[in-house]
Formats: sequence, structure tokens, C-alpha cells
Amino acid sequence: MGIFLLLALLVGFLSYGVLGLEASQEAPWRIHTLFSVECQNYFDWQTVGLVHSFKKARQPGPITRLLSCTEEEKKRYKGMDLAPTFEVPSMSRHPKTGDWYPAINKPAGIVHWLKHSKDAQNVDWVVILDADMIIRGPIIPWELGAEKGKPVAAYYGYLVGCDNILAQLHTKHPELCDKVGGLLAMHIDDLRALAPMWLSKTEEVREDRAHWATNITGDIYGQGWISEMYGYSFGAAEVGLQHKINDNLMIYPGYIPREGVEPILMHYGLPFEVGNWSFSKLDHHENGIVYDCGRLFPEPPYPREVLALEADPNKRRGLFLSIECMNTLNEGLLLHHASSGCPKTKWSKYLSFLKSKTFAELTKPKYLIHDSTQNDKAEAEQYSSESETMHPKIHTIFSTECSPYFDWQTVGLVHSFHLSGQPGNLTRLLSCTEEDLKQYKGHDLAPTHYVPSMSRHPLTGDWYPAINKPAAVLHWLNHADIDAEFIVILDADMILRGPITPWEFKAARGRPVSTPYDYLIGCDNVLAKLHTSHPDACDKVGGVIIMHIDDLRKFALLWLHKTEEVRADKEHYAKEITGDIYESGWISEMYGYSFGAAQVMFLNLV
Repeated sequence: MGIFLLLALLVGFLSYGVLGLEASQEAPWRIHTLFSVECQNYFDWQTVGLVHSFKKARQPGPITRLLSCTEEEKKRYKGMDLAPTFEVPSMSRHPKTGDWYPAINKPAGIVHWLKHSKDAQNVDWVVILDADMIIRGPIIPWELGAEKGKPVAAYYGYLVGCDNILAQLHTKHPELCDKVGGLLAMHIDDLRALAPMWLSKTEEVREDRAHWATNITGDIYGQGWISEMYGYSFGAAEVGLQHKINDNLMIYPGYIPREGVEPILMHYGLPFEVGNWSFSKLDHHENGIVYDCGRLFPEPPYPREVLALEADPNKRRGLFLSIECMNTLNEGLLLHHASSGCPKTKWSKYLSFLKSKTFAELTKPKYLIHDSTQNDKAEAEQYSSESETMHPKIHTIFSTECSPYFDWQTVGLVHSFHLSGQPGNLTRLLSCTEEDLKQYKGHDLAPTHYVPSMSRHPLTGDWYPAINKPAAVLHWLNHADIDAEFIVILDADMILRGPITPWEFKAARGRPVSTPYDYLIGCDNVLAKLHTSHPDACDKVGGVIIMHIDDLRKFALLWLHKTEEVRADKEHYAKEITGDIYESGWISEMYGYSFGAAQVMFLNLV
């Protein structure tokens, strides 16, 4: 019996390998896509665009619109046939508090669907989207790396409340608070555990008016409008979900995609423009375009016009994504009008383009999985030439505080940077308290990114200025518009004598380069065993770091967390354990780097 079972498993495995991508989009697991809307024209045209793109992208499994309507709204509503629909009670006006907050319908609708829908009993994975999205290719949770207990999500860096008192007030596990949203791909069991807590935490944050301020939440309106997003993050932290955060899956039209990245989801939540043409969803709240035969949104520029607008290939890709978003919306409206019995639309140049093979080819499904041979070949060609124009972009950063001690070091480092011929830009990460900033005179010493000081730890009260380095790097990654492929990290007390480049030192994605710091003896003893599950991968390095931006994005948070962890381990401050001659935990940040790197970089987890 065991032999037959083994043979069956082997045949299944071989079959899966042969079928490849096509098979991976079907069984072995069932996917269901959900999105939440209300009974309004504003959501109806978004629904038409999303559902059209869902079909065009060949997303596996069914899609369901969670439609929140009051009884009065339902009497007037015309759009019941716009999508497969599951009706849920409206929570826009909270039944207990009377608070008007339509965003709560998202978690409330999901809770209702889980309790009352038969579809919820027949699914393994759920993909949750917003209505104002365009799908460009199949979203397959397990291909994105989603696991049970580890959903995949897009990064929402503006959720600053994960780093301050808001998280401390609203979750017992603020360290698990992830700044995520937009795209959510998770196992149905995780969603069942999360959904009630998502709703409860949304209500809790919404009621916490004392902490609605922009500097606490990141909400530019300061009116608690993103309470639902925090409800999700805090709820996920409460039930122990740890997200795999992917910053490449989703893009806002108007943004520039990372080089070599093919986003499979567009989120048109922000205004965007191409040349003199522009679009903002907020201008179309009352737009009944779904029900007006033959009416489309104003046509964007044509592809050949975009070619003339922008010479930079990557910026041009961003413009192409913007016009693709609008053209896909209009194509969905065109097909909807035709299916609704509208008269044949009068011929136009734009109509001809939307129906053309050229447009069909431009908008065929995009896939995350590419031919690795081609990728390797392209990467090899990128590094094969010594021509400067073929080299990846570099950005050099260093961390300081608001004090004369760092100011004279900054002057020296910046001066040597310019003399050395170091390519790319230079940024000082300046960590200051608000009081320091009022008195500080050195603002013009270097191109500067300002970050909140962590010298006095906001949770523990520990005085440890060295933690500002990983904290500042993390803040810069989350808040700056970074146009570089490799980051060079230096200390302020350094002088450059020549260029430090990834191509000279053979740095690559997954292979950072650094300098030896042999006194970090904690890599060879109990310290590494206590603070990383992979002590064998601990490297005694520091000082100069050359790292790919993708690696740094995935690594920076762990660098900070490991620094905090080692700093708190006072029991192992001794010189014979750490190598720290002061025996005061002063080099905790260096171990934070080494232990974080051991945990992530050298295990092919980045």
C-alpha cells in the first residue's frame, strides 16, 4: 500500500513539473477573489473596471463583490448585475455609535461573507482587493510565497502608527504590526481568525479620536479615515499573522516601476497624469458613466505620443502603465455598454485603438514568473561592460545626529565624497529630537533626510544613540523616493579616497559586500546562538556596506529589531562574549547587523 501511495505522489509531482505555470493556476488549491463596495455610481464604474481586468488577466477562481447597501439605497440601486454579488448589511452608519465611517464596510462585509456564504466553505485561499484596482496578471497566493500564517500583502509605508503610541495602545504585540494593505492574499483559516478582530480593531481605532493626528497615524486628513487599515494591521498582530511584504506586486499609476519589475496590479487611488492629460477618481464620485451608453472617460495619450514625451526607458514604462490603467477602464465600460443593449458606438480613432490587436497585445496577462535564463542573461549583460552608462545607479548614505561632533565629520566625509569621484547621490540621515532641531545650525552641511531620534528608546527609555543608524535607514527606505539599485552605507567618521562601487567589488542582489570587523567575537560564541537561528552564517563585518536596494528593504527592519534584542541582553555584555572593550553593549548595533544578515541574507530568504 505504501509503495502505491509513493508512486501516486511521484506521478503527481512529475505531472505538476511538466505542466508548469498553467497547472499552478488551477488545482491543487481553490482561490476566491473578494472586493468591497457600496451602492453608489462611484463604485459602479470601478466595479466594471476591476471585473473586466479580472477576466482579462485570467485570474483563477470566482470573484465576488461584497455590496453594502441600506434598504433605502437598495430601492434606487441599478447595478445589481455588474458583478457576482453577495449582499451584506451596511455599516456606514455604525448601528451602536452612530459614527459615519463607510470604510468599516470592508471588514464587516468579510465577516458577514465568512458566516453566511456557501462559497466561503469551498475555498482554500482568498485574494482581497480594493475596487479601484486593475489586475494585470494572475494573482496566485502560493506563487507569491503566501503560507498558512504568513499572508502576502503590499507595503503601505504611510501607516506610521505601527511605529508609535498607536500600536502600543491598540495591540499587545506592536512588534508584529505590519504596514500593509491594498493587496491581501491569505489562507482561508487565517482570514477566519483575523476577520472578527479586524472589525473590532477598526471600531477601536475609529473611536480613539485622541490619536487621529497626522503625526501619529500618517492620515493626511487627521480624521481617522484610515482606521480600517490600522484595524487590519492591529488585528493581524493580535492573531499572530506575519506578512510577507512584497513591494513589487502593486503600483500606483503615476509612479515609476522598479527596473526589471512587472507589477501585476495597479491601484489608481491617487491622481496621475501623462503630459497634459490627468485623472483623479475623486472627480467622479457622482459619475453615472456605467449607465450612459457610449460614454467613456477622456482618452489618454496614445503609446506613440508617450514615446515622444519621455526619453528615459523606465519613466516611460511608468507612463505606459498610466495609460494602460485608463484604457483598461474604458475597455471595460465599452464592453459593458455593449452587453447592456446599448446602440452600437459611433466609430472613432480611440474606439478603433481599444478594439485593435495592438492594444490586446499590450494588455495581455503579465506574469511574475519569467524565464530565469533570460533574466540571468540580462543581468550578465548589465555587468559585462565597464561603460558607466551600463552600470546600476548608486546612492550613498550615512547616519548622524544634531551635534557639532557629527558636523565636522560630515564636512570631511562630504568633501571626500566629491573628490573621490563616487557615482550617484549622497544623503545624510540626520536623527534629531524636536528640541535639538530648534537649535541646530548645520542644516546645509549635506543633502539631508530628517528622521526621528531613537537615542532614547521610546519604549524602554534606554539611552543608545547607535540605534539611530538602522532606525534611520529604515525610515529613509519608507519615506524617501529612492532612484538607485545599490546603496552604499558609510559611517560619518570616514574619508573616501576613491569610488566604492558594486561592480568593482562584485556586489549583487542577495550578495552584499562589507569589510571585516574581527573584534565581533560574538559571532563565534553563545551570543550568536542566542540571537540568530543560523549562527553559522554570522559574519564579522561592518563599516562599509554595499547592498542591493531590494535586499536592504527586506533586511532593514530585522537589523533594527536585532539591535534592540542584543542591546536588551545585558547578561552578555562581557568583553569575552562580545569583544566590546567597554562591556556596555555599545556595539549592539553591529551585532544587530550581523545577526540580522545571518537570519535573512545568507539563507536565500531575500
